[in-house]
Amino acid sequence: MVRMSRAESQAQTRKHLIRTAQRMLLAQGYAATSLEAIADEAGFSKGAVYSNFKNKDALCREVLRHIRADHAAALVTEVSSATSFQELLDSFAAWSERTIGDQKWSTLEAEFAVRASADELLRQQLSSDAAEIRRVITQLVAAAVESYNLDLDMPAEDVATALLSLGIGLGLQRAIDPTVSAQILTDTIRAMLVRKMSPAS
Repeated sequence: MVRMSRAESQAQTRKHLIRTAQRMLLAQGYAATSLEAIADEAGFSKGAVYSNFKNKDALCREVLRHIRADHAAALVTEVSSATSFQELLDSFAAWSERTIGDQKWSTLEAEFAVRASADELLRQQLSSDAAEIRRVITQLVAAAVESYNLDLDMPAEDVATALLSLGIGLGLQRAIDPTVSAQILTDTIRAMLVRKMSPAS
């Protein structure tokens, strides 16, 4: 059996810690989950956690980054096969209904955001993460505009900010009341991204 290198072993440990922390943080929330408990559940010492993450804030941030990346990848996969603007909207609507308002995810995001409001460094880090999300949404919007000959009444960056803001608010509402429909997000995209009128029309 080929032995793993130190770097490979550390990467595997880090990955396992993130998976374990994600499961526990989603189930119990940020405040109720300790690093000691995560280390015990993962089968490592607390020192192993600290060798990979500065503190619980750093670990939770990485967990949320992984969750968002997974959802973003699912969205890109969902919409990439669309051959028309309507198919894109239908694909986005299906993704939104499955994803926006996940109770445990939305609750963890909200709890961590409140935590960050009392820590300037963490607030700046989350601000940077949000900017990256807006960048990805901006790219998706720009690609849709080019692919489907659409018009925008505002810069793609502003559309991305509006959609992210609506998505966050809608996610919190749906986490509390799952009967709230995610369709409004798709309807907003339809309203903001309209087909260019032909010269004869």
